[in-house]
Amino acid sequence: MNNTEYTAKDYKSDQYVRWCPGCGDHAVVNTLQKAMAELGIPPHQIAVISGIGCSSRLPYYMNTYGFHTIHGRAAAIATGVKTANPDLTVWQITGDGDCLAIGGNHFIHALRRNVDLNILLLNNKIYGLTKGQYSPTSDRGAVTKSSPYGTVEDPFVPAELTFGARGHFFARAIDVDLVVAKEVMVEAGKHKGASVVEILQNCVIFNDHIHSYVADKDFRAERTIHLKHGEKMLFGKNLDKGLILDGFTLKVAKIGENGITIDNILTHDATTPDNFLHQRLAMMDGHELPLAVGVIRSVNAPVYDQEVKVQINSVREKNPKKTLRDLLLNEETWEVK
Repeated sequence: MNNTEYTAKDYKSDQYVRWCPGCGDHAVVNTLQKAMAELGIPPHQIAVISGIGCSSRLPYYMNTYGFHTIHGRAAAIATGVKTANPDLTVWQITGDGDCLAIGGNHFIHALRRNVDLNILLLNNKIYGLTKGQYSPTSDRGAVTKSSPYGTVEDPFVPAELTFGARGHFFARAIDVDLVVAKEVMVEAGKHKGASVVEILQNCVIFNDHIHSYVADKDFRAERTIHLKHGEKMLFGKNLDKGLILDGFTLKVAKIGENGITIDNILTHDATTPDNFLHQRLAMMDGHELPLAVGVIRSVNAPVYDQEVKVQINSVREKNPKKTLRDLLLNEETWEVK
């Protein structure tokens, strides 16, 4: 058992961080290093895999194993890494374009298989590295370099896609809220199976203030709700508002009005297998209902790489160890003359 105490510095590489000043990615990498220190996994037992995009430069800044791969293929390569070496802790760093456009197919199948990956999905609703085209999460009507008159399509919602792919762990944080960001990264690291953490991240160059309606301190308390397992779903500056169910619909209620007491407020259960309420909580957008941050869903289920390992060991036990010559010259081979 490893008893070494680590600090964030142990996970920092000696590379100069090449992101724009003010980019939300700076907060993400610093928070990830702190989360890794809290988890206490030695750097040499961690692999950080990324695709292409601004966020995908992150492996360079980690004192761990790392692989800066190709566009959209981070989930596929991370799956291979984890399946080949289940003892490694694997983090996948990706963006809304890298993950949900060209990488969408790999993303949903990593979730469906429940591969033990910690996926950080940095969502700034824009293609930053390629200089400002709209992405799969850009809002309808977004004016960008590739949609000068506004987009005419509806965006993916990462949470909705995660649940549609039968995901078992979903959490959300905002890049400027370092406390919640670290909390969800730590919980993702502890979870066995595919964990998705959406980070609402600001691109100061091509999509500045895109999340300010929920990120700004002036009204963050009124427009977000920090969900914690086993605790009441309360929010607001005075924690005097909460969520209730009216039939199948979530609604905001104020304690002390219309006979509402603390007992009427829903209690968050992140671990229930039924994802009915988890989906509704994750789809709240900060307008009529507060945006949910924190761990929204965390459910145990069979893990792909562990199941593969068990299967391989089972087959090996049933079949005596053979040499390469034995395999090549068995009854299922033939000679062509």
